[in-house]
Amino acid sequence: MKKNMGNTDRIVRFIIAAVIGVLYYTGTISGTLGIVLLVLAGVFVLTSFISFCPLYAPFGLSTCPAKKP
Repeated sequence: MKKNMGNTDRIVRFIIAAVIGVLYYTGTISGTLGIVLLVLAGVFVLTSFISFCPLYAPFGLSTCPAKKP
């Protein structure tokens, strides 16, 4: 897997996941919506750690900075 996520993208995803986690555990969001958002938060954390987003690949997107030769 070639990395296709830049640092800013990774940080934003991690922050969003943390906010969703806090909102769920404080009871602000609950039920089916809460579970769906927790799964999404888990995906965000996982993709942040591996620096690869599978949804970017089919579209040829990349937020990684261009490498200098």
